[in-house]
Amino acid sequence: MNLNIIEAKAREWINTVVSWAVSSQFYVQITSIVSAIFLAWLVYKLLVRRLPILAQEPLAGSFFRVRSAVFKARKLLFLVFCVFFLWIAAQLAFQAINQIWLVKIAQSLALVLLLYSVITQFIKNSFINGLFRWVGIPLAALHVFGWLDETIAFFDGIAFEAGNIRVSIYTLARVVIFGSILFWLGKISNQTGQKVIRSKQDLDVRTRELFAKLFEIAVFLVVFLLLLQVVGLELTALAVFGGALGVGLGFGLQQIASNFISGIIILLDRSITVGDFIELENGKSGILQELNMRSSTLKTFDGKTIVVPNEQFITTAFTNWTHQDSLQRYDFEFSVSYDSDIPRVPEIIIEAISKHPQVLQEPEQPDCEIRKFGDSGVVFGVEYWIEGIDDGENRVEADLLMIVWIALRKNNIQIPYPQREVRLIQRGV
Repeated sequence: MNLNIIEAKAREWINTVVSWAVSSQFYVQITSIVSAIFLAWLVYKLLVRRLPILAQEPLAGSFFRVRSAVFKARKLLFLVFCVFFLWIAAQLAFQAINQIWLVKIAQSLALVLLLYSVITQFIKNSFINGLFRWVGIPLAALHVFGWLDETIAFFDGIAFEAGNIRVSIYTLARVVIFGSILFWLGKISNQTGQKVIRSKQDLDVRTRELFAKLFEIAVFLVVFLLLLQVVGLELTALAVFGGALGVGLGFGLQQIASNFISGIIILLDRSITVGDFIELENGKSGILQELNMRSSTLKTFDGKTIVVPNEQFITTAFTNWTHQDSLQRYDFEFSVSYDSDIPRVPEIIIEAISKHPQVLQEPEQPDCEIRKFGDSGVVFGVEYWIEGIDDGENRVEADLLMIVWIALRKNNIQIPYPQREVRLIQRGV
């Protein structure tokens, strides 16, 4: 019985479609659509042939970017003319047959294709491009077909309730869409603001970093409050959320909160700043590249990145080599044989290493002195001052060792090496 009903309905629907397809209203609308598309193509071809700016790709010269943009946009002219002539066709068809729904569908499709072409060709940002392509175009299509309100009502009807709280699929979709937009705008604003703040050379580095982080906190706080307004949460709901967040901080998020507060303390007390060479308690070291809200980043001389929680700078000891003074003192040792002219060695070495361009004479001149009498020779120690860290590109000790070796060899001073004397004792048989 059900199959008979379905078959009868299908036949009725097919008869309706066939009867309408052979009606004069159908032919008038089809003729209007085809005529509008043909006129759009004709005008498009005429403009492309007659206007030089559309006929060939512009060469370098004055207003090159504008001319290039106009040339690239010529492909959109056909769709623009389609929308325009279909609108005229709809007006004429309404006057003739008082029915234009098929023409309106064609016009709506042309408008959607025009929006898609504009987005694909001119919007290069991946986030904005995807947002318009996957959200903007479907919404525009629903609007031009007149289905937007019904679609919103349908998804708003699918919801779950818990007490006074009601959450629908439409609400979740709105949160996701507007939340993505707000956080993207917040990210762009944060990057731009921090770039402006860090470009203020009249402020010292620590002050710039402090203002940059405070600006970052303020931006995302504003974004969060705006998102609450979009969702439609009231202050009472925000208070409940704040209480839940406090409980979460007390139980599971205390480490994150500790790192966050530690980052603010570091920025305020200025114990470290970007560009400092930090040596941690575990022996790892590197130049501070970033000081973020949760962690800091150290870049080692061998290209590795060390992520250090901010709390570690508060609760453990570390060495800041370049915090207040970039001048550093280093030393190394070498040996000479006991047969050498020992009193002349310090004079020779000091004169040689003082010629290195990175060895400083202030706050102290280079020094060479006897450290101890070793098994194989006399051990000397060399102390010198440089600006910065003796590592990476600023590697000085390797140069000085070569200078010492050349200076000793030039003055016929031998560098000893361990020797062993072996005696063979022949016993009588």
